[in-house]
Amino acid sequence: MQVAAMAAQPVIKVAGLCGSLRKGSYNRGLLNAAMEICKDSITGMEIEYVDISPLPFLNTDLEVNGTYPPVVEAFRKKIEEADCFLFASPEYNYSITGPLKNAIDWASRPPNVWADKAAAMVSAGGGFGGGRSQYHLRQIGVFLDLHFINKPEFFLNAFQQPPKFDSDGVLTDEETKQRLRAVLLALQALALKLKGKCE
Repeated sequence: MQVAAMAAQPVIKVAGLCGSLRKGSYNRGLLNAAMEICKDSITGMEIEYVDISPLPFLNTDLEVNGTYPPVVEAFRKKIEEADCFLFASPEYNYSITGPLKNAIDWASRPPNVWADKAAAMVSAGGGFGGGRSQYHLRQIGVFLDLHFINKPEFFLNAFQQPPKFDSDGVLTDEETKQRLRAVLLALQALALKLKGKCE
């Protein structure tokens, strides 16, 4: 009966968004690692990387008769179809990056396609590991009606020894992978709860 219950569990679709556009970004490395973890060890959860780099700067002049440019419409559709979100962003000036804020703003235009869904955030960088950007993202989430997991928190100082990533930005540290897996499990649990499919 337990096997049958596990098989019946719905698949949670996660949209993964990276605030850094840099090749070899550590934050993109976190998203890539999360995708691998889901494939290898988490049943009922799939992460799709959603590229935000093609989006134009938000400009309401581009909105015509309630429609948006094709690239924006495609992005909004992916956000709307996702059950929850995983954000990975470095910290720029105590906040999230410009590209990520731009993407958030496009998907918040009427109708807001972020609303009433679960979300989690991870970050890698120097010092506090991007922690201040996460606090700002939580504030933004209040207006968007996003429901962020509270724990576990995930901040990673990418420059501390021993190395966490290889020269290509691939996450190699096993302890960090386990921390990331805990975030994903918490996100899955909250997403199922919000979807009303938990017993």
